Amino acid sequence: MKKILSFLVAIVLMTSCSDYQKALKSEDPAVKFEMATKMYEAKKYSKAIRIFEQIASVYRGKPEYENLNYMFSLSYFKTKQYYLAGDQFERFVSSFPKSDKTQEASFLGAKSYSMLSPEYSLDQTDTTKAIEKLQTFIDTYPNSEYLAEANGIMRKLNEKIEQKVFENAKGYNTISDFKSAIVALDNFIADYPGTPFKEEALFYKYDSAYQLGVNSVPAKMEERLNVAKVAYSNLIKFKADTKYKQQADEMYARIEQDLQKLTK
Repeated sequence: MKKILSFLVAIVLMTSCSDYQKALKSEDPAVKFEMATKMYEAKKYSKAIRIFEQIASVYRGKPEYENLNYMFSLSYFKTKQYYLAGDQFERFVSSFPKSDKTQEASFLGAKSYSMLSPEYSLDQTDTTKAIEKLQTFIDTYPNSEYLAEANGIMRKLNEKIEQKVFENAKGYNTISDFKSAIVALDNFIADYPGTPFKEEALFYKYDSAYQLGVNSVPAKMEERLNVAKVAYSNLIKFKADTKYKQQADEMYARIEQDLQKLTK
């Protein structure tokens, strides 16, 4: 019985493959459209794409084009071809602004660009583009069922941008360019007041001011140590139980000692 079933399955698969190959070679767009739809519904998106690519231009302007374009776009998305998916969804939104699928297509197009966003340390052009697309979607569909997901993606992308800016600013501290670190971290804190990296930014600004102060020539030491004291106060004011508390307090004690020596 099992052998018979296996044989029947094999026959069905062979017939299906044969029909697909015939559709690929067919000169009849209707035959291709029917097979592409069948492949799409069977979640065989790569096979569907091969046929959609053949007939998309043929159906442009025809009633079937809306559904074809949607399936074509989603097939790219499902196969993780996000550049192509984003572009195709944008075409759908532009071509069918009144379609009942336009809202979903607008969201998935923006989401496609977000999937292209690289690690924070790399160029963030695609991240910026995704943020712009998502913001457009949110502004256009403020009551969308996809709003919560869109906002969640936006938060992650914005944090990635912020992390890159923060790490660049922190990098000056790492290479002991403390003057540049203070300026860069100040700018970061001003530009991203609600950033999740604020505690770290405040600490590394403090550390930079501290290092600059304790290693200064006597003529500049008092002024710079007092700047470091303000940086310490800002850190503690922001978060009294900061994870850097012990280290920050030890640094502060050194600042006070050095200031006392200067007044003797």
